Amino acid sequence: MIRGAHVILYSTDAEADRVFLRDLLGLPHVDAGDGWLIMQLPPGEVAVHPAETSGAAELYLVCDDVEAAAAELERRGFPVEGGVSDQGWGRLTAVRMPGGGRLGLYEARHPTAFGP
Repeated sequence: MIRGAHVILYSTDAEADRVFLRDLLGLPHVDAGDGWLIMQLPPGEVAVHPAETSGAAELYLVCDDVEAAAAELERRGFPVEGGVSDQGWGRLTAVRMPGGGRLGLYEARHPTAFGP
């Protein structure tokens, strides 16, 4: 029986990004061996969007108030890029990871699948 999902982020500086995520999320993690950290994620959902080609993926951390969450991340030393953009269906911003990847921060304005 399926009991979870495992997200893989590819990075040119995987070790630094693992430490970054550990510190950013502040959630439990395990060492899979030789310092290879695997972090617990908050509850998640998956959506499939139309695209010209298949295979691309993005990771967004969902919050109730993106501006408050961004301010808290900034206070903790995680710079947020480019302010908050309003897309109508949600509000977005992002944090740049040490390896260069973007980690999105998302306030949904539509129903979510997180349950009651």
